[in-house]
Amino acid sequence: MNGNVLSMLLRPAPGQNSVLALPVIAFGVVTTLVLTVIGGAQSFWGWSDDYAPLYQALAAIALVLLVVPLMSLGGAAARLSARRRDERLSTLRLLGVTPGGVTVVTVAESALVAAAGALAGVLGHLAISPLIGLIPFRGEPLGFGAVILPPPLIALVFAGVLVLASASAVIGLRRVAISPLGVRTRTTVSSVHWIRALLAAGAIAIAFVLITVFPSIGGFVITVVVLAGLFGAALAVLNVIGPWVLKVSASRQLRRAEEPERLLAARIVLDSPKAAWRQVGGIAMASFMAVFAGTGVALMNVMTSADASAADFALARDIRTGLIITLIGSFLMVAASVGVNQASDVLDQRELHRSLHHLGMPVETVDRARRRAIMSPLLVTAIGSALVAALLVFPLVGIAVITAPVSVLTISAVVGVGIALVWASTWATRPLLRKAFRTA
Repeated sequence: MNGNVLSMLLRPAPGQNSVLALPVIAFGVVTTLVLTVIGGAQSFWGWSDDYAPLYQALAAIALVLLVVPLMSLGGAAARLSARRRDERLSTLRLLGVTPGGVTVVTVAESALVAAAGALAGVLGHLAISPLIGLIPFRGEPLGFGAVILPPPLIALVFAGVLVLASASAVIGLRRVAISPLGVRTRTTVSSVHWIRALLAAGAIAIAFVLITVFPSIGGFVITVVVLAGLFGAALAVLNVIGPWVLKVSASRQLRRAEEPERLLAARIVLDSPKAAWRQVGGIAMASFMAVFAGTGVALMNVMTSADASAADFALARDIRTGLIITLIGSFLMVAASVGVNQASDVLDQRELHRSLHHLGMPVETVDRARRRAIMSPLLVTAIGSALVAALLVFPLVGIAVITAPVSVLTISAVVGVGIALVWASTWATRPLLRKAFRTA
């Protein structure tokens, strides 16, 4: 019996190889970006002149702004194809397999997938580090030795990816252990409570007060650490409140829906607000960072006025370089998060597509509904995230910098590029949807 159970767990289901490749790709992207971001930030900590603390402060803030969304992307990678895995495991539980046996093999499977992706990510980090080392700061390239992480840190990040995947697998197994029949028959409903909004509002209010008060009472280093932590916490709060906001928005759209695709799009979001948020969460992060980019550009205009010194011009040039790097990292995260999540969502909803096909619904209608379920929440997500970021930046730079024309233009351009990436990914995943209909 144990040998048969093991073979059932490890044997790929039809189409499973495609699904299995998605988390491997996602873990690879996450590992490469995490190692590269940390490697780039570490290059600033060897400096000790008068400007070094400012560079280190900006590097710390950029590190938090990039690593927190990367961890979110890593969590999404760990959850990819979880629904199909839950169904297979719940079937085995109904056949009498012990929870311990299911847990051991499932954690091992998740860890192997994560290890394959993380190994590819380490190789990716080693491959692009020479290019990162060519980026100039203070008039000269950083150098390969400054941006490559030492082996112990690489091993630590590698182990962190495995722990993340294993923990996600264990958490996902709780539903199987509690109600295998509910998982198998899809009677387990994903829900989000309004308490999320209350907790998020309280956290943002506390962060605003601390950002207002702390710079005047704390030392420079402690202030930088606190500010970086608060910005990271705000990004995490967006992940908490986001599903609830999408649920409220979809409920309103459902009441006003007059076309099949609008009705179906609203129902798709309401079926799993958390899954819907994962589709657009990358835009929330990009919009949040766009405010920092916009205010940074506006501040550089002030720094490079007619009476500015050569050192100020050099600092402004380096800040501009850092902003470009941060935004490129942000767009890479958006592309990876949205593309992988959409492909996974299409593959995971094959049963729904098959049912709609048998009911006579054209693939074009389903495709329009799918794209609307992704694009409709984007505006709310982008505006809401930008407002939260502006609220937190306001005590530091003032409303004049945030609303400066160059700042507004930068924010709009960044958000526009992010939305374009999402829109392009919805078209790129159309072949998967058509394939699902052809096999229905």
